[in-house]
Amino acid sequence: MDERAETFANATFADEPRLIIEPGRAARVAALVEPVLAELGYRLVRVRVSGLAGCTVQVMAERPDGTMTIEDCETASRALSPVLDAADPIEAAYQLEISSPGIDRPLVRRSDFDRYAGHVAHIEMLAPIEGRRRFRGELNGTEGECVRLRRSDAAAPEGTDVLLRIDDMMEARLVLTDALVSEALRRSKQAERKAKGAEERQSRRRGKHVNAALEQVRRVAQPDGD
Repeated sequence: MDERAETFANATFADEPRLIIEPGRAARVAALVEPVLAELGYRLVRVRVSGLAGCTVQVMAERPDGTMTIEDCETASRALSPVLDAADPIEAAYQLEISSPGIDRPLVRRSDFDRYAGHVAHIEMLAPIEGRRRFRGELNGTEGECVRLRRSDAAAPEGTDVLLRIDDMMEARLVLTDALVSEALRRSKQAERKAKGAEERQSRRRGKHVNAALEQVRRVAQPDGD
């Protein structure tokens, strides 16, 4: 991917809205952290405010490839802490926690459902559909504003498909399976290769700049011969 194409892809990545969002205090935090993460090249996945072991504000974020390293989390934490301290969206003292989406990650954007087509998901709706709020099954991509799910829950006849509107979902999450773990490992190796390639390209560019600078020094130092 050339530089212009990568810039466009990253802009599209940052601009795609979340369709499944948080209520209450978590929504206030999300409004503050989302633009800061975007400036750093990350994308907000989810905010959760928990009362366990005191108050914890968990901010889940990702890179364009879906990863979030420890270094990324530290970078995001340093940028977000002063913003949250100044705005004070949480009434009590809290601990800020930055994390990756994880393997059994939340699905919050339309592209998430397309990206993980073929994997199993658990979906909970805001309101019942034919008496059910919870659905489990294989993702078969999106159709307009909906997700097609091949149901595998006990109440569904085998092979039953259902269309679920994304903006009517309370929560959607991947289910941990062997296939999902294998896919996550494959993506991780791809990300490592890409990072290594970028580092090697940067090293070669630095080498060229150094060589050019040395050549310039030699030319300046060389006697005119007069």
